[in-house]
Amino acid sequence: MHQSRSKKIFVYFFLFIIIGTLNNKNLNKIELTKIKEINVKGLNEKKNNEIIYHLNFLKIGSIFFLKKSEIAQIIDSDNLVEEYSVFKKYPSTLDIQIKETKFLAQLKTEDGNFLLGSNRKLIKTTELKSGLPFIFGDFDKEKFFKLKEAIDKTNFEYNQIKNLFFFKSGRWDIETDNGLIIKLPKEKIYMSLKILDNFLQQIREQKIKEIDLRQYNQIIING
Repeated sequence: MHQSRSKKIFVYFFLFIIIGTLNNKNLNKIELTKIKEINVKGLNEKKNNEIIYHLNFLKIGSIFFLKKSEIAQIIDSDNLVEEYSVFKKYPSTLDIQIKETKFLAQLKTEDGNFLLGSNRKLIKTTELKSGLPFIFGDFDKEKFFKLKEAIDKTNFEYNQIKNLFFFKSGRWDIETDNGLIIKLPKEKIYMSLKILDNFLQQIREQKIKEIDLRQYNQIIING
């Protein structure tokens, strides 16, 4: 125990001697390398360059003292970003890899056209996407993602959906590409979709205009 304490004292004394020999002139010669290059990949070239432009202020500092919050504030403000990774290449390069959000639906509002991303953000757009369902009604985003999660757990194909209608009561109607209307209940959506899936497999050749699943464990059809 005494021997261990003696070694610590010796180390501290040695460090004191080294630090004590450094005067102000020596310290001024110590210069940390600044960030010289920032690379961003994952979005289109225009968006990548926009993010680089907004991150250029980081070049006044050293990569050793870079704060993640400084990068997050810029990248998180871009609605196209799903997630990202930052790699430090010492001594002076930042590589940022971005995963673009996946578009799940689209909607028209008084403020313009929007795409709903898998990152739960609305992205304003001038171009609507073919193959994406439209959402109608003043919908709740959390309820949309609960619906999407329930659909993904069944054999019902999300890409078959043409329109989604949200009602003030908190429930959804689905319109498929072939014109079938599916009325869903407010609660127990997953179980209702499982019933729907089994039912659709039994009536593949029949043409039905509407399936009402609002009453639990019941199916009402309209030919």
